[in-house]
Amino acid sequence: MPSLLLIVACLLGSAATSAPLPAASPGCVRLQPDITRSLRTVSPRFLSVALDASLLRTESLDLLRSLKLITLAKGLSPGYLRFGGTGADFILFEPSDQLSLPQEYGWKSSRTEGDCLNTVPSEVEKYLTHLLALQAPVILKEQFQQDFKNITISERSVDTLYSFANCSGLHLIFGLNALLRKNQAWDSSNAQKLLQYCALRKYDMSWELGNEPNSFRKKAHIKIHGSQLGQDFEHLYNLLHTFKVFNHSGLYGPDIGQPGKRATITLLKGFLKTGGNVLNAITWHHYYVNGRTASLKDFLNPEVLDSLKLKINQIFEVASKIAPEKKVWLGETSSAFGGGAPDLSDKFVAGFMWLDKLGLSAKLGIDVVIRQALFGAGFYQLVDRDLEPLPDYWLSLIYKKLVGTRVLNVSAMHRDMANNGTLRMYMHCTDPKSHVYRKGSVTMFALNLSDQDKHILLCCSSFNKTIQFLLQPGDSEKGLYSQSVQLNGELLKMVDRKTLPIITGKVLQPGSPIVLPALSYAFYVVQDAKAPACQ
Repeated sequence: MPSLLLIVACLLGSAATSAPLPAASPGCVRLQPDITRSLRTVSPRFLSVALDASLLRTESLDLLRSLKLITLAKGLSPGYLRFGGTGADFILFEPSDQLSLPQEYGWKSSRTEGDCLNTVPSEVEKYLTHLLALQAPVILKEQFQQDFKNITISERSVDTLYSFANCSGLHLIFGLNALLRKNQAWDSSNAQKLLQYCALRKYDMSWELGNEPNSFRKKAHIKIHGSQLGQDFEHLYNLLHTFKVFNHSGLYGPDIGQPGKRATITLLKGFLKTGGNVLNAITWHHYYVNGRTASLKDFLNPEVLDSLKLKINQIFEVASKIAPEKKVWLGETSSAFGGGAPDLSDKFVAGFMWLDKLGLSAKLGIDVVIRQALFGAGFYQLVDRDLEPLPDYWLSLIYKKLVGTRVLNVSAMHRDMANNGTLRMYMHCTDPKSHVYRKGSVTMFALNLSDQDKHILLCCSSFNKTIQFLLQPGDSEKGLYSQSVQLNGELLKMVDRKTLPIITGKVLQPGSPIVLPALSYAFYVVQDAKAPACQ
């Protein structure tokens, strides 16, 4: 049984043979994944999703009762569903069952009981998507101008949110308002009302308190010290334990913005020293670029993708010293902040940032990555405002089906600078829950950021059974700006409102090199790797 799987990646134009290419070949990269042991293990809910609390402003939360959206969300289970974002710090819980939907659409006011039977009729779904399309620009403008107003959430909206998560196989994390304060400390009186209601309904859910507290001064003219926020979390922890149903609930925070300014790291240190002991995981946020100024070049720039390493290392440097036993999560993340980059964050090209972030985060020790957002008002959503899955959705779906929790270490030896970081590769044990691939299988995923095809040769003769899942733009004319995706040349689309397509790969000819086309990304399942780390 081999201890190492050797992979040689070369520019198209090199001699492509079934024999291993010499290490000295110009333009080649030799990668050596260690398949004898796993580097680390991430959460089964590693790839998770978020809903922005701004949905409450659009009056379209009832889209969570869409059968189509529930089907799409189920495809990404198991996972977390985070309900948070900037809007969460302006939410007030007010029990109310009044509806804003027109009665002529046949909507019934009966409260859901946590199942997913009470879905909206298709005509109501069309009305709600129309509302979202009309109000989304207003929401984005408010965020840009930092013009935030309080918003209420009713019992019925909480029921809808929980029901959607529950019947989609996602675990709900609810972000509580941290801007309600009395004498500097958090005022928990409104949160207690919500906790009482959720406890009465026996809702199995987890909690956060505050979103990007390092930005409180900018959005609410409030400055909060890390030590005080830590005390607030301790208060919430004690409050949760007054309810039997929440004795084992998760508590996550502080959801700081990505490190850059010294004040952000100072806040994190102060928070962990006073409140770190009550956390289930440390959360922080990351975006590569500004959505209002981002360019196509940014999405394909290896240096931009590599910038994530520095941010992750900064967070772990703090966490390892103060709370070394705590997991670290990317609690909110996507390509570009400010709602995403128009005509980029919702196109095929966004997949390069997303897939590389998943690979790099797992390799460096991030336990969970929560994608902003499943759907909503921005441009970085996985599902558009008409509830059509976008390229990053299909990428996420395939990742869920193939990539397991055990991360394998990969090292690379570069002959010259021809690669220049444009060929990026990661490897995990194949997800054993698929029941399709034998034990010991490994899944490699690769990104080709260059405008030249790449050859990947599995040089060990015993590794012959490889299945390819190649993703390319669905609209060849639009190319990287395509909003659809082809899998091995076939357009990906839902079968109907309640059925996702069957994801099947292409069996590659044994001994032949793998060709990763220019500006594409792919997954490869090596079925006969017999990796000891994956047995």
